[in-house]
Amino acid sequence: MLAGFLALTVPLMPLQALLKRAAPRAARHFPHWYHRRVCGLLGLRLNIDGAVLPDRPVLLIANHVSWLDIPVLSAVAPLSFVAKQEVGGWPVVGTLARLQRTVFVDRERRRTVGRTAGAISQRLAQGDNILLFAEGTSSDGNRVLPFKTSLFGAVVESKGGSAQTAARDADGDVRDGASGSASHQPVVQTVSLVYTRLHGIPLGRSDRPLIGWYGDMDMAPHAWRLLKAGPLDVCIRVGQPVSLAKFSDRKALAQLTEANVRSDVVALLRGGA
Repeated sequence: MLAGFLALTVPLMPLQALLKRAAPRAARHFPHWYHRRVCGLLGLRLNIDGAVLPDRPVLLIANHVSWLDIPVLSAVAPLSFVAKQEVGGWPVVGTLARLQRTVFVDRERRRTVGRTAGAISQRLAQGDNILLFAEGTSSDGNRVLPFKTSLFGAVVESKGGSAQTAARDADGDVRDGASGSASHQPVVQTVSLVYTRLHGIPLGRSDRPLIGWYGDMDMAPHAWRLLKAGPLDVCIRVGQPVSLAKFSDRKALAQLTEANVRSDVVALLRGGA
């Protein structure tokens, strides 16, 4: 498995670096193709309910369980992540994160959060899909932690005055076939994921911490143990797109997305459709 990962990854790293410079559109989509192959190598079987809107920039709000979330969510759609500043300095992982055009945030310095929010807003304006782990950390996979609202301001700011004209119904849901300037306005979608089976056997509450990477766990031994455990099934539910014009402030956005993610995670944990 590791040999296959290296054989796939090492030759493609300089290619992605070149795409970042010469072909930005291709650089957005190439990691999606790559991570679908990585999921196959790692024995991750993806069960995806819903889809990321293909014709709008989307801010994706997700729960966070494990380092495995990165290839899993990257395999769902072309996207870039928001990650803590320290990730950029990790060997190999930091390089891969930069190649995927990750937005780094220093959570220890409040004054830099506004700068990061501006970077997220700019990337959305450029047409990127940006994924934010709104809990601010990972969990054991059995629950959703309270959302942190500091970076949600980027989404509210990015809607601007013209976004008020975005096509939406009375509940704020984006209509199919929206055209004109509205088609360029960012929307929000939730992404909820639950690791459900190991070797085809359902995982119980006591089993999920094997997958969860949280607290002060060291990544290398956790990854080694998890990769040896066997093939995993993961269920991902993508929520309906919602117009940014629906939200008056970041707290309203956080409240709705947290409720949707929490509801979907509970349903997936219970095996619901």
